[in-house]
Amino acid sequence: MSSPDIPDLPAADFFAVESMLGQAERNKLAELRDFLAADVAPYAGDWWNKAEFPAHILPKLAALELSTPAHRGYSNLFAGLVIAEMTRVDTSLATFFLVHHDLFVESLHAFGSPDQKRRLLADASNLRITGAFALTEPLHGSDVAGGMETRARRISSGTGEADDAGDTWVLNGAKRWIGNGTFCDYMLVWARDEADGSVRGFIVDAGLPGVSRSRIENKIALRTVQNADIVFSDVRVPEADRFSGISSFEDTKELLRSSRIMVAWQTVGQQLAAFDVARQYAVERQQFGRPLAHFQLIQQQLVTMLGNTVASMGMMAGIARLQDEGAAGMQQVALAKSYLSARMRETVALGRSILGGNGIVTDYRMAKIFADAEAIYTYEGSFEVNTLIVGRAITGVSAFGG
Repeated sequence: MSSPDIPDLPAADFFAVESMLGQAERNKLAELRDFLAADVAPYAGDWWNKAEFPAHILPKLAALELSTPAHRGYSNLFAGLVIAEMTRVDTSLATFFLVHHDLFVESLHAFGSPDQKRRLLADASNLRITGAFALTEPLHGSDVAGGMETRARRISSGTGEADDAGDTWVLNGAKRWIGNGTFCDYMLVWARDEADGSVRGFIVDAGLPGVSRSRIENKIALRTVQNADIVFSDVRVPEADRFSGISSFEDTKELLRSSRIMVAWQTVGQQLAAFDVARQYAVERQQFGRPLAHFQLIQQQLVTMLGNTVASMGMMAGIARLQDEGAAGMQQVALAKSYLSARMRETVALGRSILGGNGIVTDYRMAKIFADAEAIYTYEGSFEVNTLIVGRAITGVSAFGG
């Protein structure tokens, strides 16, 4: 059940959003599809079942030169379709890609000093080193802006005493749900400055003394992604590895807005995948002496799935246009993430239903698609939190915190 399109039947991109790309971008998207078809699709189910990350494919992925497409001259629509296409084949790989590139590498572009960029940017862009984004904490997810407990204290390296002019920072605290956290070379760690309560960002070598990492086990979604619990115990980070451009949580919001856009594109990819699998199954599966697709209720379900998918692609094409105009605010992005997450949930549930009992085993892909959708529904702001962001924007009244 891995073929995305059936000859002579319309593709899931029913309104041809992809045709809005330039020819060079369509060619590059075709290169990505070839890579995914040859090196990912045949193996993604096994990686997911075993909860193993396929590090061996990273050189081929890097060779496509898709890191932070906007910095390479590509359009925002193309950047989104890259994530959707990856998700269509393997949501976990797409999640790795957006954590590394849209958070770690983009942070270097946005906040890195000339020295930090010189040391890390080329290697990170080409996946010779990998990165993570350590923001969420064990007791703070959606409220991490105000509740962040990880602390940073600046000291003089010679005395170990607090010193505003010191050249070393000491980190203490814990982070949770950190994608790529078990194997990354570096992580961007967000901590509260003990001196003034401001939020600081640090590039932390994952091999430093005092950093301990453990994989979060027993997940039912994104099993290939290596999420970690991370503890920092008196971890010493040089001043040269602090992001000098970050002094408050507000400075992170541009990064989070951009990554939320990419997660919204993941909802598109999930629906493309669900439609691919369900439509093929309905055409090929025989019941009562005829294909499932012969039955009216099955056709209705497939059309609902397609409608959700096309509507989602259209909304995200609109977001890409707003990005081009510099007008994609958090409220627009939050609406896309919340509304499309709900459409995605409906789409993958219908797809799972069409496959019947085969929809709950990973042999048929749909079970993996169905399970991974639950993670997308929650991360980069839950459905409820994103809904309330939009509610605040359209009423002028905040419903957060009671």
